[in-house]
Amino acid sequence: MKRLLLLAAVFAAHCQAAPVAVQSASKLAFGDAKTLFVADWKGARIHALPVEAPAKAAGKPFNLKDVQGPIAKALGVAPSALRFEDMAVQPDSEIAYVALTVRGANGRQTPAIVRIDAAGKVARVDLGKASGSAAITDAPAADLAFWRDLPAQTLTVTDMRFHQNKLYVAGLSNRSFASTLRVYDYPFSGKARATTVEMYHPVHNEVETRAPIRSMAVMTIGGEPTLVAAYTCTPLVTIPLKDLKDGAHIVAKTVGELGWGSAPNGLVTFKQGDAEFALLVNSSRSADLLSAADLSAGAAAPGLTTPIDWPSKPYLGVKATMTPLSAAMRIDNLNPQLLLALRREDAGGNMQLVSIPKGAYLRLSDFVNEYDFPDYQYPDGDKFRDFHKYARGLEGYPELAR
Repeated sequence: MKRLLLLAAVFAAHCQAAPVAVQSASKLAFGDAKTLFVADWKGARIHALPVEAPAKAAGKPFNLKDVQGPIAKALGVAPSALRFEDMAVQPDSEIAYVALTVRGANGRQTPAIVRIDAAGKVARVDLGKASGSAAITDAPAADLAFWRDLPAQTLTVTDMRFHQNKLYVAGLSNRSFASTLRVYDYPFSGKARATTVEMYHPVHNEVETRAPIRSMAVMTIGGEPTLVAAYTCTPLVTIPLKDLKDGAHIVAKTVGELGWGSAPNGLVTFKQGDAEFALLVNSSRSADLLSAADLSAGAAAPGLTTPIDWPSKPYLGVKATMTPLSAAMRIDNLNPQLLLALRREDAGGNMQLVSIPKGAYLRLSDFVNEYDFPDYQYPDGDKFRDFHKYARGLEGYPELAR
């Protein structure tokens, strides 16, 4: 009898230690170079996936004009079977990780994550090697859907950021105030501390408690570690991290209205010289470049409480600089000089992974203009000549770098 009880205890311990299967892969975030967090809305969990870090970064730009084909080949499926979910760059590696949903026969959907280097080499990531996971105990109800076919549970996690051994997770919950920020200690040690969030939306002229944060980043604003976050249609808010307490309901400060009719596709921060910036890419218009100094000034002000004059005056509060990145589906820092964009090419629909210089925020090869004619002569002192020479080589056209 004792032997049977001992065997039962060993079996139970083994079952508890067994890794939880990854049922979906939506949002990605790196904790460090060896830890990739994967949001799993179907399993209502966050998984920590160990990944191999290279000895050093390759130091090469991405000019992959069609990644859908190589990814499909690596996964053994047709390119049309792939749904692209998210992209994140491994710190200090210049390697991209892409989360996908693979559509199979009879409507079955399975998750996949691949790693891609600048040479276009694709390798599948083993989702069975998660080092730990944490439950999302307050996910939206399974019977709630938007636009008939979009389960609310797909928005359980809309973005993730790791900061000082804590994982900040934005998304929906099953609470009456559904817009929720969850904070997990890492290594995972228990359930999340959950804070519900409301904010004033100048386009809609109402206080909103259910629409979730779509993109966010951690910045130091006014000397405080702060979430800078963007919602659909497109209010920009600040939330000091110290305000995120378990069970609390907080009011985010609306510091800017960046324009109506678009959804945030990603928010990254970086430095140029001594100045820090946040870059927000959007689904339906140009990207917004925001300085930390302007964000700090906006956070120190009372916050927006009045509507915009729609549609003639679409902007309010913190001013953003227009940058030409409207085609980017996802974006991340590749290195201090370059961004990496996951985007779809207009004419043929190919999914691309391409580098984009910070400061310019464009690729010359997307356009044909006066500079591109073979007999064009730059005038003395032309301010664009050096950049054009650099960008043509960067984008894979060294013979045109003149």
